[in-house]
Amino acid sequence: LFLDSFSAHYRPVQNISFMFDYFFWNTETCGYHLTNIMLHVGSGLVLFRLLLLIVPGLCRSVRETNYIALSVATLWMVHPVHSAAVDYISGRADSLAFFFAGAAWLLVLSAQKSNRTWRKAITFTAAAAVAMLALCSRETACIWVVIFAVHQIFFSAALSRRAKLSVCTSCVVLIVSYIALRHLPSARPSNGPSEGWSAPTRVVLMFRALGDYARLMMFPANLHMERTVVNPGVYMTSDSWEKAATIEYISITGLLALAGFTVGILRKGKARMLRLFGVVWFVAGFLPISNLVDLNATVAEHWLYLPSVGLLLFMAGCVIDFPFRLRAVAYAMGLIALVGFSVRSFVRSSDWVTPETFYRRTLAAGGSSTRVQVNLAQIYAGRGEYAKAEAIFRAALRILPDYPIARNNLAHVLYEQGKTAEAEAIFSATSNDASKTRNDYPRTWIAVLNLAHLRHKAQADAEAIALIERARTEYPDIWELVSFESEILRETNASSAAIELVEKFARDNWWHHGAALAAGRLYADQNDSGRAAEALTRASRLDIHDVVALNLAAQIRLRQNRYDEARALQAKAVARQPYEPSQYAMLSGILERMGRTDEARAAIAEVSRLKSIASAEPAAN
Repeated sequence: LFLDSFSAHYRPVQNISFMFDYFFWNTETCGYHLTNIMLHVGSGLVLFRLLLLIVPGLCRSVRETNYIALSVATLWMVHPVHSAAVDYISGRADSLAFFFAGAAWLLVLSAQKSNRTWRKAITFTAAAAVAMLALCSRETACIWVVIFAVHQIFFSAALSRRAKLSVCTSCVVLIVSYIALRHLPSARPSNGPSEGWSAPTRVVLMFRALGDYARLMMFPANLHMERTVVNPGVYMTSDSWEKAATIEYISITGLLALAGFTVGILRKGKARMLRLFGVVWFVAGFLPISNLVDLNATVAEHWLYLPSVGLLLFMAGCVIDFPFRLRAVAYAMGLIALVGFSVRSFVRSSDWVTPETFYRRTLAAGGSSTRVQVNLAQIYAGRGEYAKAEAIFRAALRILPDYPIARNNLAHVLYEQGKTAEAEAIFSATSNDASKTRNDYPRTWIAVLNLAHLRHKAQADAEAIALIERARTEYPDIWELVSFESEILRETNASSAAIELVEKFARDNWWHHGAALAAGRLYADQNDSGRAAEALTRASRLDIHDVVALNLAAQIRLRQNRYDEARALQAKAVARQPYEPSQYAMLSGILERMGRTDEARAAIAEVSRLKSIASAEPAAN
């Protein structure tokens, strides 16, 4: 959510939406999923309303407008290819941008119909503001601006030249303003190195991506998050031969899709303009994800969230110009597709039930990336299944030997199994290679941190501090490094140096809850109650669900015999964690010191009640 994120994206509206969810739901993921579903449904309703308004100008069969809008919006809403944008909490940027961009378009259409100058001005201003929200939700909102401008200029016959010029000017001002926002000071990393593909290779990959997307829209059977249309190990094994054949097959599918678009555009009929606009919509959304430019993948299902509308519009335009009997068959197939897509979406959603289920099914579906392998192995390591995790980490490193996350985790599981020498050797080698790999991977400083932990456990604190200080010069403003060094300094009776270190980080990163909490603890260790209370109060405000800072502040006030303040702080902690027995136990202790025996007993009774509920739940399950 904050500036120590490793994301290279500029999506403040998405971050704000997560903050709202955190405010209401804390870490209950059901609330976040509910927001995603509401955003997707809202986007579908906005699309339906938008199509009702623009389809009549694209199709001479006006009485078909409602059917087109309803069928396209409904099929789009239930299509399983959008699972990664809806089921995946972090995928909501697509639906946020879609919802705000579609709403901005509707506001423009409303303003154009208004006869009052003041109402036009207010509505146009609101449209610009909502469009900026879309741009600040996800970069793909720029494609919305292009589609909107093309429709207004080339497909909206009712607009005058002056109105069209005004539309162009407004779109340019909007994009320039967005670019200016993106250039505000920030610590965002780069998107990574270029793949270095030649122009002919990019064209081939473009057709492969087109074929894969067309296949997914028509028959979304094999869905997973780690799609690719590149196979670097081609022809090495029989399995790779089969995968290579599949990749070449989707290249042919891409050519067929292009041929279908061409025929649809050239064929005359009452829905020809609708087909043309559908192709324009799809192409505008497809080109940025077609591998003509560098992205973090060659294909991704959630990238179809916007361009899929264009494909569905094109298909609707084709159906309208079918002969009557063939059109009836197409309607029946559409109903079958609606039911089939809904069932497939339900099944696809089950992939996201648990992390282990997700990673297992992704690998089973062919998403055999090292990232998925490492994530699955981390789950095994967390359960103490170190041998199983080690095997997966070693397999991942055979594919990508320089992958620092896999190397760090392998060293960790080796250490947990007592293979200390090999673990230290891997940590040391990974630390030395960090300067080479830091441009390609985030968090490469973890190897140095892990090595420093090993030195600290071996009571070689001077070596541990030297490692951390060297790392901090290469990776400034990394809280994990600052936190561990300050902890070592505190344990070695160098609390003043620890405070100075944490204070500097807290000043430079005023929003950081962990730094404020650590500063409060260090001040408390130094018996500086005033500064400790100030830092802990700030920490409790930075995280509205935090109770640690409130508990510490309450204990400080209790030692100072400031009972009313201690009780108020602890009562606030209870309000933040109303189902945690320990919070009531601490409140009871404060009330006892205040001589409020009856209230203290009531708090203890609440502790007993909550513990009895907790002990009864496993039996009920």
